[in-house]
Amino acid sequence: MTGAPDLRAVASSRRRVYAASLGLGLLLVASMILAIGSGPVPISTADELAVLASRLDAHAAAVDPRLASILLDIRLPRVLLAAVTGAALATAGAALQGLFRNPLADPYLVGVSSGASVGAILAMTVTLPPALYAAGAVQLAAFVGAIVAVGVALLLARVGGRTSVPSLLLAGVAVTAIGGAASSYLLFSRGDRLFAAYAWLLGSFNVSDWSLFDRIALPVLAGTIGLVALGPSLDLLQLDEDAATALGLRTERTKLAVVACAALTTGAAVSAAGLIAFVGLVTPHVIRMLVGAEHRPLLLLSALGGAAFMVLADLAARTVLPEGDLPVGVVTAAVGGPFFLALLWSKRGRLG
Repeated sequence: MTGAPDLRAVASSRRRVYAASLGLGLLLVASMILAIGSGPVPISTADELAVLASRLDAHAAAVDPRLASILLDIRLPRVLLAAVTGAALATAGAALQGLFRNPLADPYLVGVSSGASVGAILAMTVTLPPALYAAGAVQLAAFVGAIVAVGVALLLARVGGRTSVPSLLLAGVAVTAIGGAASSYLLFSRGDRLFAAYAWLLGSFNVSDWSLFDRIALPVLAGTIGLVALGPSLDLLQLDEDAATALGLRTERTKLAVVACAALTTGAAVSAAGLIAFVGLVTPHVIRMLVGAEHRPLLLLSALGGAAFMVLADLAARTVLPEGDLPVGVVTAAVGGPFFLALLWSKRGRLG
């Protein structure tokens, strides 16, 4: 009989996970359908299905080529890119919060954002052939910058063959400060490119297309799978490192693997969309309230929640102003900032 309450707790936890998975999955599908159909030229759900059927089945009824072009060439890649970016940031945020055992950790904490900013702004401020820009030079430079910055932070945090988590946090802060200074200098020295660089820093999906989606989908998928596989190891890391090691966990390999996978997903996301705040900070908190702190379901559901959040944020960004797109980072900050303040206020007595 003593095991009965534990069994009931496990069953209840599983029911919460299943319910949250179903709810978030439906929310993501609904948000994508809504986002694909919304815009200056509204497209009904029936027309969306007809266009998709026409591409999948050669014998399907003919569709308006203008609607097909808008849906397949403009909106669908943008919505999918937003979903993948949101999933990447939310999953990386959940993993790093577990690694640092800090609810304020986010995907940019280890220097990803500053490294990506330096790379992207450098590519924008130098003069490159137009063909290179069309091939994704800015996105590639941002991705390389993000990975280099994380590598420097890891190198600074490694002492005596071990990576200290507090040292990694401090190294990330230092790398972020240095990267911020370098970005500011580049912007100051090339004021003629200021608007393009500033727009990138605020985050946007305006340049979405299938080639950009193809470039980031594989790194995001690989990093996300890696983080989900590391979920049980992250659970053990909630103990102190000596206890985790005594239970058989290779803590050094685990820490390096978590940071590497988080950097891979975040670097790819940032390279595609710029710096988008709060998705990787707020989404894991919401999911944790729904399903608890076990990392494997937390990471999987954070991916679903982050994808839905980003799709809806981008929908708001491109429809709230009649004269043009609002940077999506403004929308996520406007939603995530007050939410996070409310969350901090509600838990202010337990934060210590």
